[in-house]
Order: sequence, then C-alpha cells, then structure tokens
Amino acid sequence: MSRAMRVGAVEYLNTRPLIYELDRILPDAEIILDVPSRLAQALAADQVDVAIIPAIEYFRVGRYSIVPDIAIASRGPVLSVTLFSRVPWQEIRRVAVDEGSRTSAALAEVLLRCRYRTEPETISLPLDAVAEEADVDAVLLIGDRAMRACLPGFTYAYDLGREWDDWTGLPFVYAVWAVRPGVDALRLTLALQESKRRGLQAIGSIAQREAKRLGLDAGFCRRYLQSIIYFDLGPQEIRGLKRFVKLCAELGLAPASSQIRFVPTPAE
Repeated sequence: MSRAMRVGAVEYLNTRPLIYELDRILPDAEIILDVPSRLAQALAADQVDVAIIPAIEYFRVGRYSIVPDIAIASRGPVLSVTLFSRVPWQEIRRVAVDEGSRTSAALAEVLLRCRYRTEPETISLPLDAVAEEADVDAVLLIGDRAMRACLPGFTYAYDLGREWDDWTGLPFVYAVWAVRPGVDALRLTLALQESKRRGLQAIGSIAQREAKRLGLDAGFCRRYLQSIIYFDLGPQEIRGLKRFVKLCAELGLAPASSQIRFVPTPAE
C-alpha cells in the first residue's frame, strides 16, 4: 500500500486560497501546516513531497521543480511583510527578523544593502517573542503576525512589497509550490492548480472564515486576498523573481548559478 502524499502548506491567510478543498481533490494527501522556514526545512529533509516554500529556498536548494502558474506574490504593497523601524532606512544598524521568514528576510537585506547602502546586524526574532520589546532599530514581521501588529513604539512601518515595487517596478514573488525529486509531480500539479481555481472562486467565504480565526475584519481579509495578494506566476512575476535572485546572488544569499525549472506539463 502506497503512503499518502505529504503536502506542506503555510498556515497564513494568504495561502488559504491555494489549498482550498485540496483534501477533496487529493483525498489521499496528508496536509501539514507550518511557517515558511520550517516547511523549507521539511522539504529539504524529504519529510514532505511538495510544499509552499520561500522563493529564496527554491534557489538555495537547487533540486526542486516549481509548479507552474501558482505563487504568492504582490504588485505593490503587500501588507503582510512589514519592517517596523524606530529610525529611517539609512540609520538602521540592528534588525530582528521574524523566525518564520526566509524570502522576506532576504528581501529586507537586499533593500538595506543594495538600495539604502547600509549593512546592519541581523538577529532572529522567535515566533513567540514580543516584537516591541526587541533591543533593535527595526523588526521584520511577516504573514498574519505582520497584519495584526501595530508596534506604536516604532516610528516607521515600511511595506516591503511597496519598497520593491517603487525600486524595481516589478512584482515580488514570496513563495512557490516546490516539488522534490522522485514525486509524481504531474498529478500534484493538476491537483494544486485545481485547488487554486476553486480557491479564487471562494475568496469571500475564505475571508469570512479566516477573519474569525485571526481576529481581523472580514472585509479587510477579502480585499487583501482579492486585491493585494496575487496568486499567478506569469511572465512579469518571473521577471521579478529573476531580478531578486540575481541581487541575492550578488550578495552571497543565493547560488550564482540559480535557475528556474518548472514541473513539465502534458503539452511539453
């Protein structure tokens, strides 16, 4: 008897449309919810077969295939990736980075070092830590944690999606579905694409349900999922992804030989 397909998904609001009714589409699948950094570790250790992982981890590992046409991306402000800072960008000397983050941490470093020409010390902020109590100039928060945070002791709240868009004019890709070698990738791809299709048709009901769980306004959750987050991985998103990994490679944050490799579709 073959074992269940193991699917790792991020537990944040912005992933819910991508796993909508996935348990019905793939009834033999085991769906594991966790934060992005831990899912990246699980996929690297072959503890899951496919996972939504930070885009930077796809390039760092270098042996996965990407499921086509699906991503978690933004084309401007993202709302769920925020650098709260006590000082302007150029004066930041010490940053605490959300332990669940990988791609957003790399994006913050790219912006600090390449756009604002500063090289602060970076420390990890545990998931259970009180962000406002951190002895730092700035704190990077992601996901639902970022959307709920206010941090009144920090003068600035920089939206990294907006920062990237203002600087490059390109979309930013935070996460992709990555499939490890040796897995029935075509079956998974068709299932995940169908889950996305259904999820995008059910944004309203997803927003209403998740708003109660998160303690957020349902209208805000709907606007976030329908107008702020983009779930496509089209030509412009791929351009943005390539620009990002090139900058990361220049800073030693990703291999210089990074390539994008998709799961083959039947037409291919």
